[in-house]
Amino acid sequence: MIAANNVSLQYGKRVLFDSVNIKFTQGNCYGVIGANGAGKSTFLKILSDDITPNSGKVTIDQGKRMAVLRQNHFEFDEETVLNTVMRGHTKLWSIMQEKNAIYEKPDFSEEDGVKASELEAEFAEMDGWNAESDAAALLSGLGIKEDNHYLLMKELSGNQKVRVLLAQAIFGNPDILILDEPTNDLDIQTIAWLEDFLLEFKNTVIVVSHDRHFLDTVCTHIADIDFKAIKLYTGNYSFWYESSQLALTQRSASNKKAEEKKKELQEFIARFSANAAKSKQATSRRKLLDKINVEDIQPSSRRYPAIIFQQNRTAGDQILQIEGLSSSSNGKTLFKDLDLFVNKGDKIAVLSQDSLAITSLFQILNGEAEADTGDFKFGQTITTAYLPNENEKYFEYDDNLIDRLRQYSDGEKDEVYIRGFLGKMLFSGEEVFKNCNVLSGGEKVRCMVSRMMLQGANLLMLDEPTNHLELESIQAFNNALRDFPGTVLFTSHDHTFTQTIANRIVEISPNGVIDKLMTYDDYIADERVVAQREEIYA
Repeated sequence: MIAANNVSLQYGKRVLFDSVNIKFTQGNCYGVIGANGAGKSTFLKILSDDITPNSGKVTIDQGKRMAVLRQNHFEFDEETVLNTVMRGHTKLWSIMQEKNAIYEKPDFSEEDGVKASELEAEFAEMDGWNAESDAAALLSGLGIKEDNHYLLMKELSGNQKVRVLLAQAIFGNPDILILDEPTNDLDIQTIAWLEDFLLEFKNTVIVVSHDRHFLDTVCTHIADIDFKAIKLYTGNYSFWYESSQLALTQRSASNKKAEEKKKELQEFIARFSANAAKSKQATSRRKLLDKINVEDIQPSSRRYPAIIFQQNRTAGDQILQIEGLSSSSNGKTLFKDLDLFVNKGDKIAVLSQDSLAITSLFQILNGEAEADTGDFKFGQTITTAYLPNENEKYFEYDDNLIDRLRQYSDGEKDEVYIRGFLGKMLFSGEEVFKNCNVLSGGEKVRCMVSRMMLQGANLLMLDEPTNHLELESIQAFNNALRDFPGTVLFTSHDHTFTQTIANRIVEISPNGVIDKLMTYDDYIADERVVAQREEIYA
């Protein structure tokens, strides 16, 4: 068990945590959630002793070992990949180094022999003889091939380093595992491997993630940071979200009797519990949900953006036709001979193993890049709005947000009208007069979404729209695109986002295209598609 006891943390006048008391017990996985700036990563750092709170303390059961996913990609640059993983078990690694140093001594004494014998016994007790093979198995599971196991860390790409540091954290079966955004830069297969690993993991996991599918799959509890406190809820993220929304609706329904509200909540728990029986954590999660008291369900204080995409003009039947489109970068083919007929109402998730290929396609369609070959044509009634992956060029100005957005309004130009669209994305009061060049990554994306709503387009194109956004904005964005009556082309690493929006999947590569009218989950589970994907990436 690990617990925070009366933990408080304050920076200047800003209070992040005020007398937080919370316990994390063995066998459970806790997803830590909270609005942007609530202190999710900071709280993990308090638990891992990287930050000392102003008051209170963190206690860990005696003899328990903690492992933390570190984000310093350069710390182990001069170490081999395999050794970097094994260094995750600091005590085992220390024993390995100490006994090896003894054996290398030129004047090996009887005293050295006794010490080495003691170390060997401790080493064996910690299953040290399987350390290398266990580390190698973890690396392989995370997509690091054997050829790379003896390379220096500095020889790996950034994405590969992330995987090695993840392997380091989970190596040696730690009693407490702390993970901050573990799915960043992981592909579908590797995330699925990590999900399965954590489902089988018998100890305590505490994780921060913006990946709702990941949180739903692995979490038994949600630790919600709100009002400078942390409240623990049984269930996964979707249960927390839907129950808090229901409680919020009930709070505003003043005419409802208490008994009616209680019955509604009980029915909700029963429905969710039945669905939980079909999940990977079927037995344990259902038992947990069955024990929930309706009083435990409380409305959240979260502010969700009001993302609403409306079409100024309904599209005709001709949307977009692409013929023989090809693109390359620095002599490398990104995709070729792309033929695509986009139908009215299509919501197409564009996939590729090379994200640059998708970015290139969207840039070509939006006039920001030239194709090597081929052509494309939009229907006469089509108006487009584009959310790029990289948006820096839109904010290299001293304009405030109102003046910047005013340029994208064809009709109304007054401040009140523009303020309305910024307000929907939670820019309120004096925030609308912020200079564009001082915005954070998340604020820039929210501003770009305001711009898209203002344009009133009937065809939306979005390149990794959830990047830099917190869970509240991701959820609101998800709902808006799902309800949008127009046509959407998008790409996202967010599993839930893609599954709940897309009705068609198009995967592009240098060797071919796969085009399937199906959901994302069906696509990744279809054996025929798996065979096709192996062929186009061979």
